[in-house]
Order: sequence, then structure tokens, then C-alpha cells
Amino acid sequence: MKIKASDVLKKYTMVIALVVVALFFQHQTGGSILLPQNINNLISQNAYVFVLAAGMLLCILTGGNIDLACGSVVCFVGGIGAVMMDKNINVWAAVAVMLIGGLLVGLWQGFWIAYVNVPPFIATLAGMYAFRGLSNVVLQGFAVGIRNTTFLNVFGGGADCYVPDFFHGENTNITCLLAGAIICVVYLVLVIKKRLDAKSKGYELGPVYADAIKAVIICVAVMWIFNKLANYKGIPAALIWIGIVLLAYGYITSNTTMGRYLYAVGGNEKATKLSGIDPRKVYLFAYINMGLMSGLAGILTIARLTNVQPTYGQGYEMDAIAACFIGGASAYGGEGNVFGVVIGALLMGVINQGMSIMGVDANYQKVVKGIVVLVAIVFDVMSNKKKK
Repeated sequence: MKIKASDVLKKYTMVIALVVVALFFQHQTGGSILLPQNINNLISQNAYVFVLAAGMLLCILTGGNIDLACGSVVCFVGGIGAVMMDKNINVWAAVAVMLIGGLLVGLWQGFWIAYVNVPPFIATLAGMYAFRGLSNVVLQGFAVGIRNTTFLNVFGGGADCYVPDFFHGENTNITCLLAGAIICVVYLVLVIKKRLDAKSKGYELGPVYADAIKAVIICVAVMWIFNKLANYKGIPAALIWIGIVLLAYGYITSNTTMGRYLYAVGGNEKATKLSGIDPRKVYLFAYINMGLMSGLAGILTIARLTNVQPTYGQGYEMDAIAACFIGGASAYGGEGNVFGVVIGALLMGVINQGMSIMGVDANYQKVVKGIVVLVAIVFDVMSNKKKK
């Protein structure tokens, strides 16, 4: 089985774009963008994008559907949690309420979309306005600070929200480097296991060198990132939560029955119905997950900023949607994966941070992001035309 260069370029277009954009800003910022502290900031500041985009991917898979309310829900649940902690209510009770609150919002929106056939755009647009208003009601128009150090350290806020170095390295965080090495070893074991399982079942396999090259590139990238983090303060708490979410949703979309249903509904809903699958349950599942991720994003956001204000979360939904589409999710549904979401979120994060370091006006930053999203969508549309 031969691999064509054109197929590789098409499959990894956004990965190549990420590398090119990173090198461009590395040159334009005099090397500042890839400094250890800025790599740490890139992860922490964009944690909400990774989390929301993972949930948004499930909605998009069902047929290009989106959730416009998630940014408002981030502020709403974050406001509830901050007010609870401000009144000295147990921190874990506040965390539970925020997660359950997000889940219930997802259930509410999913019900209207799945069982009443309200178009997702309209249902979530209504939610965007409603939960933004409720955020102001909860916060009474004021900012609420968060002083609970346990909450801040666990969810990525304050100076101590890093995994401690158990080996007490002098200038380098040994624990961080070891964690990166373990991730690489686990990944390599899974790649080998996947090939062996496929071979035992008689599936056609691609050339070994293709998987080997891909594995080497990924491991080098992982160790490079963890080396950068090791030379700053180590592994930020936000990265752990990002990792948990991405692994969970990667498993859901690739190895579960519901994951296959998501792709099936997005690919051909009528055929899915005829095969005995209830699309309503699939839609409900997608939006419940979106609500849950909005709750977690709310937790991570208020922890990083150590307070909550009625304006928080504005534009978050657009960042999540952009990350999905840039990462290869189809605007028509039925196509997309978590790896693409990671690339899309990183690309958006690099563009944001690079332009900020360069001092580009915030308005022009939005223009550039809009153009990037448009290019990604045009690429998707043209690809679908060729398939037809």
C-alpha cells in the first residue's frame, strides 16, 4: 500500500499550517512566542477552548449543528460557583453545582432540539441571551472574587496551580519531563497494540514506516512541550484537565457505540433512522455533553482569572466553533475528530498570542481569526464538492 504525498498534505494540512504559523510568529516576535512562560500561558489561557471545542465537536458531528449558548453558560455556572464560595459554602459542593448546572442546561437545550425539533441555532441563540441575563441576575451586576486556594490550585489559578516536582530538580522540573516520557511510552504501546489487533483480525494495514514516522513526530512534539514546561514551573493544573477531557472524548468518538451513532446521524440521518437508531437520543447526548463541558470551562475560567464578572464568556462559543472547523470538522456533519480539535485550538491560540505579543490591535485580531475560519470552511466545502 503506497502513500501519496498529496494525501498526506491533505490529511495534515492544518498541522502544517500550525507549524508554519508558529514559525512565522517566532520570527516576528524575536523568539518570544516559544519561550517556556509563553508556552505555559498558551495552554492556561486557552484551556476553555480545548474543553468547549471537545463538547462542540459532538454537536457538529450530528449535522454541522452548534451551540451558541456555551459562552453565556460558562459565565452563568461560574457566577453560581463564585457566589457559593464567597458565602463560604464547601468548595466541592460549589464545583458539583457548577458541573450539574451545566449538565442541566445541556439537558434543557437538548430537549427542545431533539424532541420539539427546534433548530439548534435558534434554541441555543435563545439560551445565549437567557443565560447571559441570568448571569447578571446571579452576580447582581458586580464582580465576585475567589479566595479559596484549594479551588484555585486544583483548577489552574494562582501561583501554586502546578504539579510539584517530586524529584526537586534545580533548574528543570524532573517530574514534568518524566510525565512527558511516560505519555510517549504509553502512546507507542497503544500504536503497536492497534497494529497487532488489526493484523490479527485480517484488516489491511498501512506501511509500518508511516506509523513510525507519525509516532516519532508526535513523541518529539510531546517531549518538546514538556521540556518547555519543565523549564518554567512544570505541569499546570489546566493541562491535566485538558488532557482528561481530550482523552475522554477521543475514546467516546472512536471506541463507543454512541460515538458511531454521532457520525451516523451526521452522515445520513434518514438512513440512521431506518437502521433502528433514534436520532433524538443522539442529539440529546451531544447537547448534554456540551452543557457539561460548559460547566467545566466555567470552573477553569474563574479559577484562572480568580474572579467572575458578568461579561465573562463572551465570544467563547465562537472560539470553540472555530477550533472545530479549523481542525477539520465538517460543516455538514459526520466528519471530525479530537486530534483535529487539538490542532484547531492550538492554531487559534498561537494566532491570538502571537498577535498580542506583536501588539496587533484587538479588532484586527478578530479580522484575522475570521479569515482563518472562512478559509477552513471553504476548504471543507471544496473537499465535499470533489467527493460528490
